[in-house]
Amino acid sequence: MSEERVALISGASRGIGDAIARALGAAGWRLSLGMRSPQLPHWADQDRVHLFEYDANDRSAEAAWVERALSKFGRIDAIVANAGIMIPKNVIEADDSDLDAMLAVNVKAPRRLVAGAWDALGKSGRGRVVILGSLSGKRVKSAGAGLYSISKFGAVALAHGIRHAGWDLGIRATALCPGFVATDMARALTDRADDLMTDPEDIARIVAMLLDLPNEASVAEFTVNCQLEELY
Repeated sequence: MSEERVALISGASRGIGDAIARALGAAGWRLSLGMRSPQLPHWADQDRVHLFEYDANDRSAEAAWVERALSKFGRIDAIVANAGIMIPKNVIEADDSDLDAMLAVNVKAPRRLVAGAWDALGKSGRGRVVILGSLSGKRVKSAGAGLYSISKFGAVALAHGIRHAGWDLGIRATALCPGFVATDMARALTDRADDLMTDPEDIARIVAMLLDLPNEASVAEFTVNCQLEELY
């Protein structure tokens, strides 16, 4: 079996997910990309890149994805849980369905994905998990971000829970928490110019670095921002 590592990346069709996939592909990783509408990227080698039609709202999708990826590559070394949604409502105007929708995609789906790949992640002794959190998982910046923050606080806690559960297996997990990143999601929320937001390629470089760190250099949280704040 090839020793080349394999990563599963959700939300890989555009934005941060696409940038991460390109960076890891260039670094020699073999990839299984979860996309709502799978399409092989122009940069991808079909022998090294596997596509899966992934819907984070489908509770059976994660197990099926893991099974297909293992059938293709025989191993899973890393999970990058990037897929996420944002409903810009405050905690009063929102209803339960809004919160349920964000928890389903931002917290429950990545938990199922990691759980489904757990045995495979543990086999190498250096499995890696990156949960794309947000600075909204570290503080509540505004009323309109309040509901989103609840889900992202959950995503950050998920990363910590995975880290504790997998420590003795050599599995390391990180909550990666950016502020505004120049993607369609951020553009819908701010009039800040792209060059004043974090570049998705910089987030990708951070992910590549986190996946390459040895077990003895575990990073529980990594925060990155494009603007000056009190802490971030």
